[in-house]
Amino acid sequence: MRVVRLLGLLVFLAVLAGGAFVWTTWRELRAFRDTPFGSGSEKLVEIAPGTNARGVIRRLAETGVLSDEETAWRYMRMWKRDKRMLKAGEYAFSGPLLPDDVLERIYRGEVKSWKFTVPEGLRADEIAPIIERASLGKSEELLALMRDPAVAKELGLPFPSMEGFLFPDTYAFPRSVKPGDLLSAMVARYREAWKRAETRRRPGVTLDEGQAVILASIIEKETGRGDERQRISCVFHNRLARGMKLQTDPTVMYATMLRKGGRWSNNITRKDLQAPHPYNTYTVAGLPPGPIASPGEAALAAAVSPSDCKDLYFVSRNDGSHVFCPDLRCHQAAVREWQVEFFRARKAARESAQAPVVAPAPAEAAVPPEPPPRG
Repeated sequence: MRVVRLLGLLVFLAVLAGGAFVWTTWRELRAFRDTPFGSGSEKLVEIAPGTNARGVIRRLAETGVLSDEETAWRYMRMWKRDKRMLKAGEYAFSGPLLPDDVLERIYRGEVKSWKFTVPEGLRADEIAPIIERASLGKSEELLALMRDPAVAKELGLPFPSMEGFLFPDTYAFPRSVKPGDLLSAMVARYREAWKRAETRRRPGVTLDEGQAVILASIIEKETGRGDERQRISCVFHNRLARGMKLQTDPTVMYATMLRKGGRWSNNITRKDLQAPHPYNTYTVAGLPPGPIASPGEAALAAAVSPSDCKDLYFVSRNDGSHVFCPDLRCHQAAVREWQVEFFRARKAARESAQAPVVAPAPAEAAVPPEPPPRG
């Protein structure tokens, strides 16, 4: 009888100890669940494919996202969270976070996105470095894909490269994105914009998609003003209709770059203007054989919806705006005012500002100051 009582006491103590352990553990795990942890700085956690649940917990604890590996692991096992699929990828965590918030992000595969923005009017060789700076690929590899005729054909483009079709916008991709998929997404964004631009096509405009993108790229390079795009488009449409050369400087710059093995220059020489090249619209009539940059949606729309005008020329006012002219006489006058006289006056003002100030001679000497030197 005494032995039975002793055994009963031992069992009772064991149950009591077990209950105390479970209660203590439960309180510890509940405190873990309800206590945010982590510093404000961003912490990047790379979870490789095939990593098991314990391995994920270890990485989160090592990087300071979770407070304690053992407690986190017990928490997962008690709530059977290790039965759910944890998705591989690169994750970013910042600020004090609850464990559930951390784990749910990995269950849902909310990987970190790397963003970049492509402004309107950039060439492929300018876009590739922007993507590289976003840590989403090597510029050389991206540019090779952009210029690969087979890739362009696979994407259904009308030219043997992606020049002109890498739509200007802000993008966000995980670091794991493949370069081909990234570029394909940019082309897909272009297609959406082109469909919208097509709805604004004016009757009588017969440009096909490829021709429209070429013209849009020239318009984009000629002006950034929304109130001028359609009128500049009108000028080019009028010149094309009359069989006149477009004579647009951005195409000369592009042709010069191609002639000089990819070296870009914003300066145009007389030799550049006269150099025969398919992209030089001073020597070749009609549109160049391909786009010279990536136009935005407004330029695409302007290419197929020119304003109604009789203009054949436009001259820069050197402030982003232009003077438009219907004939050569008006154009020559605008060139004199805004190119010859404007820069002559600017040069004179600059030289005057740089001239040394000569103190006047004493009154009794009556000697006038010398005129400033002229350069």
